[in-house]
Amino acid sequence: MLNEEQSVYTDDYDDGFNKFFEDIKKNPQYDSEVIKKAYDLARDAHKNQRRRSGEPYIMHPVAVAEILYKLGMDNECIVGALLHDVVEDTKYDLDYIRQEFGDEVALLVDGVTKLGQIPLSTREEVQAENIRKMFIAMNEDVRVIIIKLCDRLHNMRTLSAKEDEKRRITALETMHVYAPLAHRLGIQRIKTELENLSLSYLDPIGYAEVKGDIEKRYGQNRDFI
Repeated sequence: MLNEEQSVYTDDYDDGFNKFFEDIKKNPQYDSEVIKKAYDLARDAHKNQRRRSGEPYIMHPVAVAEILYKLGMDNECIVGALLHDVVEDTKYDLDYIRQEFGDEVALLVDGVTKLGQIPLSTREEVQAENIRKMFIAMNEDVRVIIIKLCDRLHNMRTLSAKEDEKRRITALETMHVYAPLAHRLGIQRIKTELENLSLSYLDPIGYAEVKGDIEKRYGQNRDFI
């Protein structure tokens, strides 16, 4: 067992970021020094935290940043993704983020933090629509919502670590709020994956039957929504 002074990390846990960072360094669109600085801060901030799966928490913001990178999002968005849970969950506050990374990144981190505080659990379609409108209305920068969508996508990809009832609640939220938001923003690949992952938890038998039929007809790894 680790005490509060010890870190859960070894150098091995940097491998995921290092592979991603190699792509960043080759792309002139990105400021690799700032991105590395953001990673180092996030790594320190989350050093004693683990996800429900038992993995070091830093693997989550890195995964979110990588999804955003594949979407072609800008430097501030990647930095914001790496830091998106720092203010809520660690000793570093928003003023520190602003001092180290500027107003734009601080705005993104603050926006994602506030979105995470909106209660989403609902089975009412009208309420879900109100929540989607709230998401959009409270954010002057659409990148906040895109970071939150990618955050939810990675959480859905790793949802199996949660208990059955929490998986169902998260899948319902995703189906009613996040997938429609992705559709509204025109990010169809994320919308489709969110729907597929949600259905796999809400109706696993039906999902498996339809998926199997599609794969027989068209091959594996085909989207069917």
